[in-house]
Amino acid sequence: MAKTNSVLWAVLWCVCLTPGLSALTQTKPSMPEAAAAPAIVIGPGDVLDVEVFDTPELSQPTARVSQAGQVNLPVLGQVQIAGLNADQAARRIESQLRGRGIMLQPHVTVTVVEYATQGATILGEVRTPGVYPTFGDRRLLDVIAMAGGFQPSAGKIVTIAHRSDPQHPQIIRLVQKAQALGRQENPVVQPGDTIVVGRAGIVYILGAVNKAGGFLIDNNEHISLMQALTLAGGWNQAAALSKARLVRAVPGGHEQITLDLKRILEGKQADINVEDGDIVYLPMSLGKTLAYRGMEAIIAAAQTAVVYSSSTGTF
Repeated sequence: MAKTNSVLWAVLWCVCLTPGLSALTQTKPSMPEAAAAPAIVIGPGDVLDVEVFDTPELSQPTARVSQAGQVNLPVLGQVQIAGLNADQAARRIESQLRGRGIMLQPHVTVTVVEYATQGATILGEVRTPGVYPTFGDRRLLDVIAMAGGFQPSAGKIVTIAHRSDPQHPQIIRLVQKAQALGRQENPVVQPGDTIVVGRAGIVYILGAVNKAGGFLIDNNEHISLMQALTLAGGWNQAAALSKARLVRAVPGGHEQITLDLKRILEGKQADINVEDGDIVYLPMSLGKTLAYRGMEAIIAAAQTAVVYSSSTGTF
């Protein structure tokens, strides 16, 4: 009797636990699938391992793709596979085997053993342009770091020509602010990709400004003349605002545009956008210069008089 009771308790215990276990099984969260890396297309110079299941005489473990994009396989001969990824190449070889009556139901696997270009090429405004390895999960910022980082002249635009789709380059806009780095687009770089870091534009501000020099601008953003002058710290008191000039390169030479900053400041004339390579020159006003220097002389004379009076004790 005791044995029967123990068996009944065991059965009841299992029954009670079963709903809980099933509930745990049902509510177990599913793990998100990792995003698949883009398939790399096969190109001239690549080495392939072509395996026909259970038919070693038709397999080819080291098949190099010719410059014409073909691979030479036993019995089949030349098969055009350049521009296909590994899975597509396997399906094409299967189709050839069936179409020629060699096999009824072939099963082919193609593995890229060696890419002709094992690294990615990075060019443009980086410190050390060149070809860098892309083994593993290399991303855009990793390759830029391997190239020594950006030059001071680097712009915000990076172009990636992917080997898998060279006709549709990917445009990446770099994030400048540190707090936004978490949102920076940072794609995977594959063997054979070409990365070009663009150059920022330069506008030259010269003449009666507080900080003359060349200033970097983003070629993909519009910056006005007044904004450019702000980069130069504004103008000094002797500037001839109505006689500013902009020199711009045009086909066959340069053109000179006279600008009246007074009218722009008063809203009587529209501000204009400056472009890469523009030279903005703000001349000195002779009258303002003489008046300003005259005022400096008066102030200097007054200060000298005060010092002299202090030293002699007369006021």
